Amino acid sequence: MKNIFLPAVTILASLVALTLPAAAQQGTSKYLREGNAQYKKQQYADAEASYKKALERNARSMEGNFNLGNSLYEQKRYEAARQQYANALKTPSRKENAADANYNIGNTFMEDKKWEESIAAYKKALKANPADEQARYNLAYAQEMLKKQQQQNSDGKDNKEQKDKDKQKDKQDQQNKDKQDQKDQKDQQDQKDQQDQKDQKDQNQQPKPKPSKLTQEEAKRLLQALAQQEKKLQEDKMKKTKGTPVSVEKDW
Repeated sequence: MKNIFLPAVTILASLVALTLPAAAQQGTSKYLREGNAQYKKQQYADAEASYKKALERNARSMEGNFNLGNSLYEQKRYEAARQQYANALKTPSRKENAADANYNIGNTFMEDKKWEESIAAYKKALKANPADEQARYNLAYAQEMLKKQQQQNSDGKDNKEQKDKDKQKDKQDQQNKDKQDQKDQKDQQDQKDQQDQKDQKDQNQQPKPKPSKLTQEEAKRLLQALAQQEKKLQEDKMKKTKGTPVSVEKDW
């Protein structure tokens, strides 16, 4: 989206502490002017060096700290830039300058996707300058991004919890299945062992003679009857072997 990250506001050196010696004031202003010229040419590293020289002569220079923050911001050194903007806020100045410093601090946090911190900075900027529409727009954008981030974190947490639950359930189901498989195997083995024992027992058992229910006298008569029957069979056999021999026919 266009104009979300607005370039840091360049403040030209215009305020000089009245208590500084004339030479120090002149040196500070000189390096501030050099830094501003280099910044306009997008020579940000050179501008950085010039602003640092200005701060060597006056460390409390609001313009020096603010503009040094701008040159660091353009070099994507957001944390260092943020520190310089904070230093600029330590020097009493107009509310507009405080609004711009807080606005740029919000931009550094936004670049690092630190939405909560950027929201706090934009609110400070709007408090100092309620008419700053750019700060209001960036505030709304940061709030929307924070909302999305929180939603994603919540969804990610819910998904992770659900995955953990599913994983735990799968693990429990597998354990239950393993236990059931072991039980089934044991039951099958027990049934097989029982059948083997039964088969072995049946093999080892020999047929036992049934006790006779005949009395001695009945047994004797039965033997006699069997003997007579055997004798009769022998006689019938003999009869079959007696008789007139069959004559053999002559050869022709």
